[in-house]
Amino acid sequence: MAKLTKKQKEAQSKIEKDKLYSIQEASALVKEITNAKFDASVDIAVRLGVDPRKADQMVRGVVTLPNGTGKDVKVLALVTPDKEAEATEAGADFVGLDEYLDKIKGGWTDVDVIITMPSVMGKLGPLGRVLGPRGLMPNPKTGTVTMDVAKAVSEVKAGKIDFKVDKTGIVHAAIGKASFSADKIAGNAIELLETLNKLKPSSAKGIYMKSIFMSSTMSPSIQLDPKTV
Repeated sequence: MAKLTKKQKEAQSKIEKDKLYSIQEASALVKEITNAKFDASVDIAVRLGVDPRKADQMVRGVVTLPNGTGKDVKVLALVTPDKEAEATEAGADFVGLDEYLDKIKGGWTDVDVIITMPSVMGKLGPLGRVLGPRGLMPNPKTGTVTMDVAKAVSEVKAGKIDFKVDKTGIVHAAIGKASFSADKIAGNAIELLETLNKLKPSSAKGIYMKSIFMSSTMSPSIQLDPKTV
Protein backbone atom coordinates (compact mmCIF):
# COMPACT_ATOMS: atom_id res chain seq x y z
CA MET A 1 0.00 0.00 0.00
CA ALA A 2 1.35 3.43 -0.96
CA LYS A 3 2.49 5.70 1.84
CA LEU A 4 0.35 8.73 2.59
CA THR A 5 1.95 12.10 1.95
CA LYS A 6 2.06 14.77 4.62
CA LYS A 7 -0.89 16.60 3.00
CA GLN A 8 -2.90 13.38 2.73
CA LYS A 9 -2.28 12.60 6.41
CA GLU A 10 -3.34 16.12 7.35
CA ALA A 11 -6.54 15.81 5.31
CA GLN A 12 -7.29 12.37 6.78
CA SER A 13 -6.83 13.71 10.33
CA LYS A 14 -9.63 16.23 9.80
CA ILE A 15 -12.20 13.48 9.19
CA GLU A 16 -13.61 11.98 12.39
CA LYS A 17 -13.49 8.20 12.23
CA ASP A 18 -16.91 6.50 12.24
CA LYS A 19 -18.74 9.84 12.12
CA LEU A 20 -21.62 10.23 9.67
CA TYR A 21 -21.69 13.82 8.43
CA SER A 22 -24.65 15.90 7.32
CA ILE A 23 -24.62 17.19 3.73
CA GLN A 24 -23.79 20.70 4.92
CA GLU A 25 -20.93 19.49 7.16
CA ALA A 26 -19.46 17.30 4.41
CA SER A 27 -19.70 20.12 1.85
CA ALA A 28 -17.68 22.44 4.08
CA LEU A 29 -15.19 19.72 5.05
CA VAL A 30 -14.52 18.57 1.48
CA LYS A 31 -13.28 22.08 0.68
CA GLU A 32 -11.07 22.06 3.76
CA ILE A 33 -9.37 18.74 2.93
CA THR A 34 -8.84 19.51 -0.77
CA ASN A 35 -5.31 20.65 -1.45
CA ALA A 36 -4.90 19.88 -5.15
CA LYS A 37 -3.16 22.57 -7.19
CA PHE A 38 -6.04 22.55 -9.69
CA ASP A 39 -9.78 23.10 -9.23
CA ALA A 40 -10.71 19.58 -8.12
CA SER A 41 -14.06 17.99 -8.92
CA VAL A 42 -16.38 17.16 -6.04
CA ASP A 43 -17.97 13.73 -6.41
CA ILE A 44 -20.65 11.68 -4.68
CA ALA A 45 -20.88 7.90 -4.60
CA VAL A 46 -24.15 6.35 -3.41
CA ARG A 47 -24.50 2.63 -2.73
CA LEU A 48 -28.10 1.63 -3.38
CA GLY A 49 -29.99 -1.37 -2.10
CA VAL A 50 -30.92 -2.54 -5.59
CA ASP A 51 -29.97 -5.41 -7.87
CA PRO A 52 -28.95 -3.78 -11.19
CA ARG A 53 -29.15 -7.18 -12.91
CA LYS A 54 -32.95 -6.92 -12.63
CA ALA A 55 -34.48 -4.62 -15.22
CA ASP A 56 -37.03 -3.25 -12.76
CA GLN A 57 -34.26 -2.21 -10.35
CA MET A 58 -32.07 -0.35 -12.83
CA VAL A 59 -31.82 3.19 -11.47
CA ARG A 60 -31.08 5.74 -14.16
CA GLY A 61 -32.01 9.37 -14.54
CA VAL A 62 -31.06 12.97 -15.13
CA VAL A 63 -30.80 15.95 -12.81
CA THR A 64 -30.12 19.63 -13.41
CA LEU A 65 -27.74 20.80 -10.71
CA PRO A 66 -28.96 24.22 -9.48
CA ASN A 67 -25.42 25.58 -9.28
CA GLY A 68 -24.05 23.96 -12.42
CA THR A 69 -21.16 21.52 -12.66
CA GLY A 70 -18.37 24.09 -12.84
CA LYS A 71 -17.20 22.35 -15.98
CA ASP A 72 -17.28 23.73 -19.50
CA VAL A 73 -19.21 20.87 -21.10
CA LYS A 74 -18.37 20.31 -24.76
CA VAL A 75 -21.54 19.46 -26.69
CA LEU A 76 -21.78 17.90 -30.15
CA ALA A 77 -25.17 18.32 -31.86
CA LEU A 78 -25.65 15.72 -34.60
CA VAL A 79 -28.56 17.28 -36.45
CA THR A 80 -30.02 17.79 -39.90
CA PRO A 81 -29.34 21.14 -41.64
CA ASP A 82 -32.71 22.62 -40.60
CA LYS A 83 -31.72 22.28 -36.92
CA GLU A 84 -28.13 23.54 -37.17
CA ALA A 85 -28.88 27.22 -36.45
CA GLU A 86 -31.03 26.26 -33.44
CA ALA A 87 -28.25 24.09 -31.96
CA THR A 88 -25.58 26.74 -32.59
CA GLU A 89 -27.63 29.52 -30.96
CA ALA A 90 -28.23 27.30 -27.91
CA GLY A 91 -24.47 27.00 -27.41
CA ALA A 92 -23.45 23.67 -28.96
CA ASP A 93 -19.69 23.54 -29.52
CA PHE A 94 -19.86 21.34 -32.61
CA VAL A 95 -22.82 21.20 -35.01
CA GLY A 96 -23.26 19.05 -38.09
CA LEU A 97 -23.90 15.49 -39.16
CA ASP A 98 -22.05 13.43 -41.75
CA GLU A 99 -18.65 15.10 -41.27
CA TYR A 100 -18.81 14.39 -37.52
CA LEU A 101 -20.04 10.84 -38.04
CA ASP A 102 -16.95 10.28 -40.20
CA LYS A 103 -14.72 11.81 -37.52
CA ILE A 104 -16.22 9.51 -34.86
CA LYS A 105 -15.66 6.50 -37.13
CA GLY A 106 -12.03 7.56 -37.20
CA GLY A 107 -11.90 7.53 -33.38
CA TRP A 108 -12.65 11.18 -32.56
CA THR A 109 -14.58 11.54 -29.28
CA ASP A 110 -13.38 14.88 -27.94
CA VAL A 111 -16.78 15.86 -26.50
CA ASP A 112 -18.63 15.37 -23.22
CA VAL A 113 -22.21 15.02 -24.49
CA ILE A 114 -23.78 14.18 -27.85
CA ILE A 115 -27.29 15.41 -28.60
CA THR A 116 -29.20 14.23 -31.64
CA MET A 117 -32.63 13.75 -33.19
CA PRO A 118 -34.73 10.55 -33.45
CA SER A 119 -34.30 10.49 -37.26
CA VAL A 120 -30.50 10.46 -36.89
CA MET A 121 -30.25 7.61 -34.38
CA GLY A 122 -30.15 5.00 -37.15
CA LYS A 123 -26.86 6.45 -38.35
CA LEU A 124 -25.41 6.30 -34.83
CA GLY A 125 -26.15 2.61 -34.29
CA PRO A 126 -22.98 1.37 -36.06
CA LEU A 127 -20.90 3.72 -33.89
CA GLY A 128 -22.02 2.05 -30.65
CA ARG A 129 -18.63 0.37 -30.17
CA VAL A 130 -16.93 3.77 -30.15
CA LEU A 131 -19.54 5.78 -28.24
CA GLY A 132 -20.91 3.16 -25.83
CA PRO A 133 -17.77 2.53 -23.72
CA ARG A 134 -17.24 6.29 -23.39
CA GLY A 135 -20.81 6.91 -22.21
CA LEU A 136 -21.48 9.14 -25.23
CA MET A 137 -24.32 7.26 -26.96
CA PRO A 138 -27.42 9.52 -26.97
CA ASN A 139 -30.46 8.12 -25.20
CA PRO A 140 -34.09 9.31 -25.13
CA LYS A 141 -34.23 8.56 -21.38
CA THR A 142 -31.55 11.17 -20.68
CA GLY A 143 -33.06 13.74 -23.04
CA THR A 144 -30.21 13.58 -25.53
CA VAL A 145 -32.41 12.22 -28.34
CA THR A 146 -35.03 14.89 -28.95
CA MET A 147 -36.61 17.20 -31.50
CA ASP A 148 -36.16 20.12 -29.08
CA VAL A 149 -32.43 20.34 -29.69
CA ALA A 150 -32.08 23.91 -28.38
CA LYS A 151 -33.61 23.01 -25.02
CA ALA A 152 -31.42 19.90 -24.67
CA VAL A 153 -28.23 21.83 -25.44
CA SER A 154 -29.16 24.66 -23.05
CA GLU A 155 -29.93 22.25 -20.19
CA VAL A 156 -26.63 20.37 -20.57
CA LYS A 157 -24.71 23.64 -20.67
CA ALA A 158 -26.57 24.82 -17.54
CA GLY A 159 -25.61 21.78 -15.44
CA LYS A 160 -27.81 18.86 -16.45
CA ILE A 161 -26.11 15.51 -15.83
CA ASP A 162 -27.21 11.93 -16.25
CA PHE A 163 -26.39 9.08 -13.91
CA LYS A 164 -26.79 5.33 -13.87
CA VAL A 165 -26.28 2.68 -11.21
CA ASP A 166 -23.30 0.48 -12.05
CA LYS A 167 -23.20 -3.30 -11.83
CA THR A 168 -22.11 -3.13 -8.17
CA GLY A 169 -25.14 -1.02 -7.20
CA ILE A 170 -23.29 2.31 -6.93
CA VAL A 171 -24.17 5.65 -8.53
CA HIS A 172 -21.19 7.95 -9.14
CA ALA A 173 -21.71 11.61 -10.06
CA ALA A 174 -19.67 14.81 -10.18
CA ILE A 175 -21.60 17.57 -8.43
CA GLY A 176 -19.33 20.58 -8.75
CA LYS A 177 -15.88 21.95 -8.05
CA ALA A 178 -13.88 22.52 -4.87
CA SER A 179 -13.90 26.25 -5.70
CA PHE A 180 -17.68 26.31 -5.18
CA SER A 181 -18.97 27.62 -1.85
CA ALA A 182 -20.03 24.95 0.64
CA ASP A 183 -23.66 26.06 0.15
CA LYS A 184 -23.44 25.49 -3.62
CA ILE A 185 -21.89 22.05 -3.17
CA ALA A 186 -24.59 21.16 -0.65
CA GLY A 187 -27.35 22.47 -2.94
CA ASN A 188 -26.15 20.30 -5.82
CA ALA A 189 -25.75 17.26 -3.55
CA ILE A 190 -29.28 17.64 -2.18
CA GLU A 191 -30.73 17.94 -5.70
CA LEU A 192 -29.00 14.73 -6.82
CA LEU A 193 -29.91 12.74 -3.70
CA GLU A 194 -33.55 13.87 -3.75
CA THR A 195 -33.76 12.84 -7.41
CA LEU A 196 -32.31 9.42 -6.54
CA ASN A 197 -34.89 9.06 -3.77
CA LYS A 198 -37.72 9.74 -6.22
CA LEU A 199 -36.36 7.02 -8.52
CA LYS A 200 -36.49 4.27 -5.89
CA PRO A 201 -37.83 1.15 -7.65
CA SER A 202 -41.00 -0.24 -6.09
CA SER A 203 -39.44 -3.71 -6.23
CA ALA A 204 -36.41 -2.66 -4.14
CA LYS A 205 -36.80 -3.95 -0.59
CA GLY A 206 -35.01 -2.95 2.61
CA ILE A 207 -32.71 0.06 2.94
CA TYR A 208 -32.53 2.00 -0.33
CA MET A 209 -29.60 4.35 0.31
CA LYS A 210 -27.08 2.14 2.08
CA SER A 211 -24.15 4.54 2.12
CA ILE A 212 -23.15 7.92 0.70
CA PHE A 213 -19.62 9.23 0.32
CA MET A 214 -18.42 12.65 -0.80
CA SER A 215 -14.88 13.35 -1.96
CA SER A 216 -12.89 15.58 -4.25
CA THR A 217 -10.22 14.55 -6.73
CA MET A 218 -7.42 12.91 -4.69
CA SER A 219 -9.02 13.69 -1.30
CA PRO A 220 -10.11 11.15 1.30
CA SER A 221 -13.83 10.39 1.27
CA ILE A 222 -16.34 11.68 3.82
CA GLN A 223 -19.25 9.44 4.79
CA LEU A 224 -22.66 11.11 4.90
CA ASP A 225 -25.57 10.16 7.07
CA PRO A 226 -28.28 8.85 4.69
CA LYS A 227 -30.91 9.82 7.28
CA THR A 228 -30.16 13.51 6.64
CA VAL A 229 -31.21 13.19 2.99
